[in-house]
Order: sequence, then C-alpha cells, then structure tokens
Amino acid sequence: MKASFDIAANTYDQSFTNTKIGRLQRNLVYQLLSKHLHQIKDILEINCGTGEDAIWLAKQNFNILATDISEKMITVGKTKNQYHNLTFALLDINQIPEKKDIGTFDMVFSNFGGLNCLTKTELELFFNSITNNLNKRGKLALVIMPKNTTWEQFYFLLKGKFSKAFRRKKEVAIANVDGENVPTYYYNPKDIINLAKTSFNILESKPIGFFIPPSYLEPFFKNKIGLLNFLNHLENRIKGWSLLSKYADHYIIILEKK
Repeated sequence: MKASFDIAANTYDQSFTNTKIGRLQRNLVYQLLSKHLHQIKDILEINCGTGEDAIWLAKQNFNILATDISEKMITVGKTKNQYHNLTFALLDINQIPEKKDIGTFDMVFSNFGGLNCLTKTELELFFNSITNNLNKRGKLALVIMPKNTTWEQFYFLLKGKFSKAFRRKKEVAIANVDGENVPTYYYNPKDIINLAKTSFNILESKPIGFFIPPSYLEPFFKNKIGLLNFLNHLENRIKGWSLLSKYADHYIIILEKK
C-alpha cells in the first residue's frame, strides 16, 4: 500500500469519527460485530486509523494489537490510549506475512474500507496469508465499500456528475481522503467470497449505510437531525437484509477460517 493517510490523521476524527453520520455508521458496525465477539480474546486490527475502534474493543477487555500504515494515525491513536490491553504498531497490510513474530489471533478486524486500498491481487494474497495469523476457526470481520452504492449514484446523478455517479464500477478510482488522493478498489460481497473461498467460509454479510448517507453528506444533514434519525430508524429495520449489502455505503462481511 502506497497511501499513508498521514495528511488525514489530524483531521480524520473531526471529518468522520465525531460527525453525526460517522457515529451512526460506526454504531451500526458495532451492533453487527458484537454478535461475533463471543469466545474472542485476541484481536488484530488492521487499518486502525486514529484508534477509535481499538479503544471500543479494549474497553470490553479484548486484547488488541491495532496497526496502520500511517505513522501519524498511530501517533494520534497512542495519545488516546489508556488501556493496558491495547497496543498500537506501525504496519503495512502487505507486510504481515513477513512479520513472523506478530502472533496469532481469534479475529482480524478492519473497519471502513481499509481493504479497499488493496488491488485484487493484493487482496487475494491477504486472504491466503492471513490464515497464518488466525487461531483455529478464527474470524475475519471486514467493513468494505461495494461497487453499487445507491446513495452515491443518486447524489451525483442529481448533481449532473455522471462520471462520479458510477466511479465505483471502475477498476480503480481515486478517492479524496481529507486532501490526500488515494487509489481505491471497490468489491461487492461476491467478489470477497470468490477471493477468500480457498481459505474461508462466509458467515454473513450485512449493509452499513443503505439509508444512512455517506459521510461526505454530513454538511447537508448537520442541521437535519430529524431526517437523519428517521433514516437511521429505517437503517435499523433493514440491517439484517444481506441482499442490500452491495447497495450500501459499506457492508460488513464475516468470514471464518476453514
């Protein structure tokens, strides 16, 4: 991975983590993730960003190794850390197979599109190699951006920006992350299943942000709390509908080591 996200580190919590949309989407991830945390003790988080999810997991007494390619993201995360069971470390996903001393875990977790920075070849290699870092029946819990996001298509078509409306269908798109241009690859649940099927069984896939809008619409919804709460209500009504995963802003997919 070439993108370091260092530029985004100082503003990420402001532009996403602490926004109303960011909180709603993250809470939905936590609801769906919590069903798979039974009998889990040790968790490796990749693409941990500023550590918000790692801290949430540490508060529940899981042992967390939170990693990211961005040194500045890790620095921000360390300033928040008050937990003996949480460790931050600088690590590129593609270098995990080379880290012989990283250990094994009951779960590997990645939130909000971190794996969308990997090419198809890199992602397939990740699935084939990460089994070495998972205990027996270990799980992958991955939040990924799909190709067919209804919100994005509707928004950009409404603005007459037709090329942007279907940008996720391109082989590679450029996403602007707080001023940093990041090559991004979008994967529907079926793509992930096909890439991971040699080493993993799928347990479930659920939408994250079918009704809740993408975070770049925060300025529009900032003063429309009633509307946002209504959309959140609708989101919770359909959060178990697997078929909507490829049409949401993100989806969570849970895989189990064979």
